[in-house]
Amino acid sequence: MDAAIAAERLAALEAERADHRFKGLPPDAGDLTLAELAAQRRDLFTGGFTTPLLTLSAERLRHNLGLLETYAERHGLAFAPHGKTSMAPQLFHRQIEHGAWGVTLAVPHQVRVAREFGIQRIFLANELVDPVALRWIAAELAADPGFRFLCYVDSVRGVELMDAALRGATDLPVEVVVELGAGEGARTGVRTEADAAAVADAVAGTDTLRLVGVAGYEAQVPEASPERVDAWLRRLTGIAVEFDRAGRFSGAGEIVVSAGGSEWFDTVADVFARIPALSLPVLKLLRSGAYITHDDVHYRRQSPFNRVPEEGALEPAFRLWAQVVSRPSAAEAFVNAGKRDAAYDLDLPVALAVRRDGVERPAAEIEVTALSDQHLWLRTGPGADVEVGDWIGFGLSHPCTSFDKWQLIPVAEADGTVVDFIRTFF
Repeated sequence: MDAAIAAERLAALEAERADHRFKGLPPDAGDLTLAELAAQRRDLFTGGFTTPLLTLSAERLRHNLGLLETYAERHGLAFAPHGKTSMAPQLFHRQIEHGAWGVTLAVPHQVRVAREFGIQRIFLANELVDPVALRWIAAELAADPGFRFLCYVDSVRGVELMDAALRGATDLPVEVVVELGAGEGARTGVRTEADAAAVADAVAGTDTLRLVGVAGYEAQVPEASPERVDAWLRRLTGIAVEFDRAGRFSGAGEIVVSAGGSEWFDTVADVFARIPALSLPVLKLLRSGAYITHDDVHYRRQSPFNRVPEEGALEPAFRLWAQVVSRPSAAEAFVNAGKRDAAYDLDLPVALAVRRDGVERPAAEIEVTALSDQHLWLRTGPGADVEVGDWIGFGLSHPCTSFDKWQLIPVAEADGTVVDFIRTFF
C-alpha cells in the first residue's frame, strides 16, 4: 500500500466526531473532531472529561517505544510487536517508526485492520486454515508487491488445508514457519522434532507454501524459569540449524527464527545471539507486545528488565480514573468503573492516587477487592482519606485486556493536558 494512502487513513481517524460512541469524552465536545478536541489541549480533570476514563501517558509511551528500539538494536534483533495487544493502528505506526520490522497479529480480522492502515509486514503468530481468509491474503500479496506475510504451520493436515485453499488462488507461495510447541499442556505447535520435520516435508510438497523459518512462544514452557526457557529456545534454534543443513529453506531469502513475548525476551536475546552462521541471513524476530504500555502489576513483576536492570526499565503508561460514588461504611467505598472498563484476568487493579479539589496524593490504605460490571469494590483502612466525589487513579494489569475495553483512549501529558486520542479496533 502506498504510504500516502496509509497516512490519509490514519488522518481520517482524527476526523471522527468526539461524540457519544466514546466513553469519558466531554459531553460538550460532540460536534468537534478528535483532532479539534486534541488541539484544545483540555485538562483531563477540569476539561469536561467524565469517569470512568482510561488514559495513556504521553511521556511513558515515548519512553517505552524508545527503550525497546534501543534494546533490539543492542542485541541484533528485529522485532514485530504483537499488535493484538493494542489493535491501534496509530500505535502500530509509532512502533514501526521506532524500528519495528512489522507487526505480529493472531487472527484474520486483525490482519485486515493492519492492512487497512498500510502495515506492510505481518507475522501471524497462529495457524491459519480458513480458506476465505487465505484467499484474501493471497489477493493482498498479488496486489501489493511490497506486502510480506508469514504464518505458523504445525500439522500436516493444516498444510493440506492451506494448500487446497490457495491452489489456483495465487502464483506467489505464502511464507510459513513451523511452530514448536512449548511442551505438553502448552498451546499450539509441534511437540517433537520428528513432527516438525514431517510438517516441513508437507510444506515442501506444495507449490502454494514456502518454508522460511521456525518460531514459537516461550512463555508457555511449563514451570518457566530461565533454565527451562533457555533449553526450549535451544531446541527451537536447533531445529532451524538442522532444517538449514537439510536444505529445507530452499527458495527462502532469509531464515526467520522468532520467539519472545514480554516476559523472557532477555533469554531470547541470549540464545538467539548463539545461533551459528547459516546458509542464509537469519532474521531474529522478537514479538513482545505488552512493552508499549507495560503495566502496574503482572508485567511489572515479570519484566525481563528486572533481571537485567542495567538495560533500562519500562514504565506503566495506563491510568484508569474513576469516581467514588458510594461510601457506605468506614471500611468500604465503591467507584464507578468495573469489568467493562478494567482488566481483571490476571490481577485486580491497584489504587495509586486520589484527587480532590485539584490536589493529588497517594492512595493510602485503599485496596481493590472485587469487580462488578460497573463498580470496583474498595476496602479502606483507618488511614484512608476517601470521600464521595473523589477521583481515584488505578494501575492495571495485562495490557491485552485493558485496550480491548476502550474504543478511544486519551493520551495525556504529566500535567494532565490531553494531547491525542488512540483509536482501537477490537
